[in-house]
Amino acid sequence: MVSHSGRWVLSFNGEIYNYVDLRRELVQHGVTLRGTSDTEVLLEYVDRFGFRTALERVDGMFALAAWDTEERVLTLARDRMGEKPLYYGWAGPALVFASELKALTAHPGFQTRVDLSALTAYLRLSYVPGPLSIYEGVAKLPPGCFLQIHPHRSQVLPAPVPYWQLPVVRGVEGAIQDELLEQLDVTLRAAVSSRMVADVPVGAFLSGGIDSSLVVALMQQASSASVRTFSIGFNEADYNEAEYARAVAHHLGTEHHELYVSSSQALDVVPRLPEMYDEPFADSSQIPTFLVSEMTRQHVTVALSGDAGDELFGGYDRYRLHTATWRTLNAVPPRIRAAAASAVQHVDVGSWDRVGRALNPLVPSKYRQARLGDRAHKAAELLAAQNPSDTYRMLMSHWQQPESVVLGGREPSLLLGDSSQWPVQLSALGQIMYVDALTYLPDDILVKVDRAAMAVGLETRVPLLAPAVVEFAARIPDSLRIRRGRGKWLLRTLLHRYVPAELVERPKMGFGVPIGGWLRGPLRPWAEDLLSPGALRSNGYLDVTAVRHAWDLHLSGTRDLKYQLWNVLMFLEWDRLQNRQQGQAVDIDRSVPINNERR
Repeated sequence: MVSHSGRWVLSFNGEIYNYVDLRRELVQHGVTLRGTSDTEVLLEYVDRFGFRTALERVDGMFALAAWDTEERVLTLARDRMGEKPLYYGWAGPALVFASELKALTAHPGFQTRVDLSALTAYLRLSYVPGPLSIYEGVAKLPPGCFLQIHPHRSQVLPAPVPYWQLPVVRGVEGAIQDELLEQLDVTLRAAVSSRMVADVPVGAFLSGGIDSSLVVALMQQASSASVRTFSIGFNEADYNEAEYARAVAHHLGTEHHELYVSSSQALDVVPRLPEMYDEPFADSSQIPTFLVSEMTRQHVTVALSGDAGDELFGGYDRYRLHTATWRTLNAVPPRIRAAAASAVQHVDVGSWDRVGRALNPLVPSKYRQARLGDRAHKAAELLAAQNPSDTYRMLMSHWQQPESVVLGGREPSLLLGDSSQWPVQLSALGQIMYVDALTYLPDDILVKVDRAAMAVGLETRVPLLAPAVVEFAARIPDSLRIRRGRGKWLLRTLLHRYVPAELVERPKMGFGVPIGGWLRGPLRPWAEDLLSPGALRSNGYLDVTAVRHAWDLHLSGTRDLKYQLWNVLMFLEWDRLQNRQQGQAVDIDRSVPINNERR
C-alpha cells in the first residue's frame, strides 16, 4: 500500500487491534483516510507522526517493511513479543526479507548453507533461537525491534534497534490481591474484546486448562451469542484433555467442537511438518496444534488462544522445580549427587511411570504426576548443575552436549545459559520467566501456533500478549505467581470467578503426543529410514555414533530419549526436503562421504 502523500510504500502482515483509536487521532489531526483498513491507518500514522512513534503506539501482531521514497531508507519492524516472523539477509548482492524462509530460498542468488552454530543450539532447545536462522547469513529480526537500511552504503547491516523492551520490574510483595485481581480482570477483558473484532467468524482453542478457559470465559462474557470453541482428544489417557475442555465448555455454554484423533491421523501430519515450519522445529506438540487448527478452520477464520499465560504469570512446573532444585543441590556434596543420579537413571522411564500411577491416589492432587518417568530422569540430569543458570539450562535442554552431536558445531552464546545477561534486579523466579519470555515464548510457543495455523489459513490471536497485559504481568509479586505449590495463582483466582475450581484444577498435562511410544511403534520404519548409518553419513552434519547410540537406548527402553531423537529426526526430514526442492535428492539408503563443501 502507498501512503496518500506518496512518500511511504508498505508491505504489512498482521493485525492492528487499536487501529480505531489511531484512526481517531489521525482524523483529529486533519488526515483524510480513503478506506477502513488497519493497514492504511498504520501507514498514514507513520506518514504523520514518524516511524518510531507509530511503532510505540501500535497494539498488534505484525511484521512489516516500509520504503521511504524521500530518504531512500528501508525499515523492517516486528511486533513487541514476536507473534509474527520476519527474516532478512543477503542473496548475493541483493538484500532479501520475508515472513517465510522459503521465500528467501527461492531467490536465485540465495546460498542454502546450514549454520552449524544454529544447528547446535537447535539440538539443545528443539528450535533455532533468534536472531539466528538455520541458514548462514540470514537472521530473524528480534521482537520489539526495527532495522533501518540505506541501500548501497554497505553490505554490513546495522544492528536492530529496540522500540520497546520487556519491562524489568520486581513486583512489590504485600500488594493487595483483590485490587490486582480487579485490574487484571479489566485489562484482560479489554484485550480479549479487542481481539474478537473481525469481519469473519471468530472462535477459540479450548484445552480446559487455566489460560484457554479464562480467555473463553471472557469471550463469552463479551458475546451475546455462544462462542465457538475447539479441542482435540487422544485415546491415550495420559495425553487426553478433551474431557476437561468439554466440561468447561458445558459450564460456559459455548458451541463446542471436538475431534478425537487416532494415532494414524496424527502420524499423517509428520511428513508435512518440515515445509510447514520452514526451518527445523521439534516441539512435538506441533502435531496436535496443527490438528486442532485444521479442525478449527473448518468452522471459523480467526481463533483466540491462551498462549503466554505460563511465561507471563508463572505457570510452568519447572519454575517451582528450578528454585527448589538449586536450593537442594547447593546443599549436597557433588559425589552424593552423582550417586543419586545414577540410582534414578538405573530405573527406566516406564517403571517410574508405573510407580507414579500407583502413588497418585495416595498423594494430594497438586502433587500428582501424569508422567513421572520423564521428570525423574530430567531431575537426575540436574544433579550435575554448578550454578542456577546451569540448572535452568539443563531443565530446558534436550541434548545436554549438542556440540558432541553436530560435526564441527560450536554452540553460540545463549541468553538461557548466560546469567550475566539476566536482570539482577529481578528475583530468581523473575529472572527465568524473563528469559523464557525473550526466548522460549517467541521462538518456540508462538512459532508453533503461528506456522500450524497459517498452514491451514487460520489466523490466531493471543490476548495475553496485549501490551497492557504484558506490562501488568511484569509487576506481579512472586507470591501471586506461585503460591501453595501452584503456578499462575492470580490467573487461577480470576478464573474461579467464572469457572468452578473443580473443573480446572488438575495436574498440568501440557499439549503433547506419545512420541516416545510412536518411535518404538508406528513411526519406527520412518525413523529407521532417517537414522540408518548410511542416511546419517549422507546427511553429513551429525555424529553417526552418538545418534545411533541414542536410538538404540530408546528402542531398548533403557532410556526415554524421545525429545533428543525428535530433534534429530525433524532436522533430518527438513534437510531431506531441502535436497528434494533443490533437485538434489539424496538416496538415504546409500552411504556417501561427507560433503564438506555443502557443510
